[in-house]
Amino acid sequence: MSNKIKVGIAGIGRAGWGMHCGELKNYEDLFEITAACDELPDRVEKMKEKYNCAGYTDYEDFLADPEVELVSIAVRSPEHTDFAIKALEAGKYVFVEKPIALKYADARRLIEADKKYPGKLYCRHNRRFEPAFQHIREIIASGVIGDVYEIKLCRHGYQRRADWQTIISSGGGQLNNWGPHLIDHALRFIQSPVKGVWSNLKKIAAVGDAEDHLKIIITGESGIIVDIEISGGVALPSPVYAIYGTKGSLICEDEQDIKLKYIDPKQKLPEISACPDSPPLTESFGNSEPIKWRRKTIMVEPAAACDTFHIWKHLYEAIRNNVPFPVTLAEAAEVVRVTEMVKSGTEFEA
Repeated sequence: MSNKIKVGIAGIGRAGWGMHCGELKNYEDLFEITAACDELPDRVEKMKEKYNCAGYTDYEDFLADPEVELVSIAVRSPEHTDFAIKALEAGKYVFVEKPIALKYADARRLIEADKKYPGKLYCRHNRRFEPAFQHIREIIASGVIGDVYEIKLCRHGYQRRADWQTIISSGGGQLNNWGPHLIDHALRFIQSPVKGVWSNLKKIAAVGDAEDHLKIIITGESGIIVDIEISGGVALPSPVYAIYGTKGSLICEDEQDIKLKYIDPKQKLPEISACPDSPPLTESFGNSEPIKWRRKTIMVEPAAACDTFHIWKHLYEAIRNNVPFPVTLAEAAEVVRVTEMVKSGTEFEA
């Protein structure tokens, strides 16, 4: 007897068709697409033809289908919260795209719904499973670059984008697009409550009215600072990751290789103290002690192989085998809270 999870996809757009459907091909032994729902009939027909599934243009009819066990929500961002709650009320498991909400008040609504329907709601922060992100966290945990005090996260490109993701009223803007992923990464890196947020949003190249260039600086009570920059208006991209530690640094320019420079762990640095006297005329300023540096470039290869679509395997294990899901609702809600802080703490610059 098959124990596949029967999936209904709500929203057949760039995420539903291009991501959710494509990712599920990797787990055809675990999931089966049994239904699709979209307000555009031609997209529903396309799903029916390709996956031999049921098709709906009405969400209520879609939720009434007994062959839909899990609703994968890939509608536009402003609709995520309401669609998720309606699916929970219909008795379905729910896998909701990021951002789970555009306002923290709506994230709180999901938290309350989760209490009413425990074990049913899951958040699709799939970039937790990026290989570079996972590998860099392993390097930090090893201590080779010392205590990390600052991190820079960048996603740069240049595009005169013109779809709904560039329109504020549609929930567009890079803050709602790439923002949830990198804010989630930042919160994992600082490993503490957020102490402060600074932000600046601009519109550079996109043709809508939403921001396509943003800078966010998050400080944690741990003392770690994360500098986030997301842009559709940068022609020469900065490294995707730059990590600064007390004993070294690393840079990952393209998520393929990691460059490290760190003090040789075998070198024992002597205790020294600052001196208020004038330095000798024959010596330069500072401390002339030799430091043995180690440099290397390694491929991105985390200890456990991973990819962004692996979140589906975690979802299956959570639903079928009661294994804790690695992204908690509280963590996803905190991303929304920080996003709201970004919105309220900046003036948008057109």
